[in-house]
Amino acid sequence: MTDRNDLPHVVVVGGGFGGLAVVKALAGAPVRITLVERRVYNTFQPLLYQVATGGLSPGDVTYWLRGLRLKQKNVRVLHEHLVGIDHDARTIRLANDEHVSFDYLVLANGVTVSFFGTPGAKEHAFGMYSRSQALKIRDQLFIRLENSAFTPATDDGLRVVVVGGGATGVEVAGALAELRTAGLEPAYPEIHGDAFEITVVQRGTDLLKGFHQNLRSYAAAELEHRGVTLRLGAGVAEVLPDAVVLTDGTRIHSDLTVWSAGVGPHAEVDDWDLPRRKGGRVAVGPDLQVEGRPRVFAIGDIAETPDWLPQLAQPAIQGGKAAARNVLALLEGRPTEPLTYHDKGTMAVIGRRAAVAEVTAPGLRAPLRFTRGTAWLMWLFVHVMSLIGPRNRVTTLAGLVTRYGFPFHRRPIPIVGDVPTVRPEK
Repeated sequence: MTDRNDLPHVVVVGGGFGGLAVVKALAGAPVRITLVERRVYNTFQPLLYQVATGGLSPGDVTYWLRGLRLKQKNVRVLHEHLVGIDHDARTIRLANDEHVSFDYLVLANGVTVSFFGTPGAKEHAFGMYSRSQALKIRDQLFIRLENSAFTPATDDGLRVVVVGGGATGVEVAGALAELRTAGLEPAYPEIHGDAFEITVVQRGTDLLKGFHQNLRSYAAAELEHRGVTLRLGAGVAEVLPDAVVLTDGTRIHSDLTVWSAGVGPHAEVDDWDLPRRKGGRVAVGPDLQVEGRPRVFAIGDIAETPDWLPQLAQPAIQGGKAAARNVLALLEGRPTEPLTYHDKGTMAVIGRRAAVAEVTAPGLRAPLRFTRGTAWLMWLFVHVMSLIGPRNRVTTLAGLVTRYGFPFHRRPIPIVGDVPTVRPEK
């Protein structure tokens, strides 16, 4: 009988889309796997904005990583934080000063919010790339709503500015508009509808860059129809505690600033002695091995391949599977193979019965494009089925149907957290 400690050791850093794809693809392989993740759970990031706006519980979009052991015995989950890599000794160093040796290393630790050096953004804007960040936004949202309701005569309402007009920014703005028009009007009679303003700030002249122009125009029209103000063509020069200053000098009052303008690598990646490309992403070859670092792979948002791939779930998942295949190829003495990325399209939801979707498939001369209810149903199916675990799928489906489905959408009850009591000043 083979001692498991004698098996080749594959260390996977990061329990997101890419990391889990690697682990699952090696389920039947003659290797032992250590999954290193700073959190004890996997987060389904495409639905974090629903948590931030009270549509879903944080438990709906998270999965306990040790649950992988129920079906896969060759994986060990290590709840720690990678701080250093010794490439010569082939070991990694964790935040608890533990050293873990590896035969193969796969970096899939993702990225974090990037404020691009914008003055005041880190201090006064709320990023949304983790569960804790989404919960902070949710709590701040309802704290400000309660304050506005408690002092209607002196308070000028609630002003939310969403920075970034990509898929995340559009979805956040759409969810806030849905919350305002359907959920808050009966619950907060003290706050008039026009006293809850939502503004999207986008440096470019269009929303949803990367989508077809028709879909961009549809998304913009839908948001404006739902009462969202679009400020296009100017970026953010500075974020203040109560305002956002644009590059054209415009000052927009903001009680809550949500930053969805971009992402970048974690700061600790600077200490890992890895080649980097523009934007700080790790430079990898066609087979996803880090340039100059044999048997070290990088996948997903942190990696940049020669054929640039978007920072989305599908490239991470396909990259994870490709990295696993190449690990097995090296084990068996076969040559590695380049990642062949199959673009399946992308989508974004705006609100009830409103979404945009581009679907691609082999044999199609051009992407199939959908809007309105058809795109919304496609978005719902893809996101629910992409969740890990049956409980997450059931509870998420129930939450989304309650928020958007007929007739529940007329009075959706948001999920709120801790909101301190509002008392008059003495």
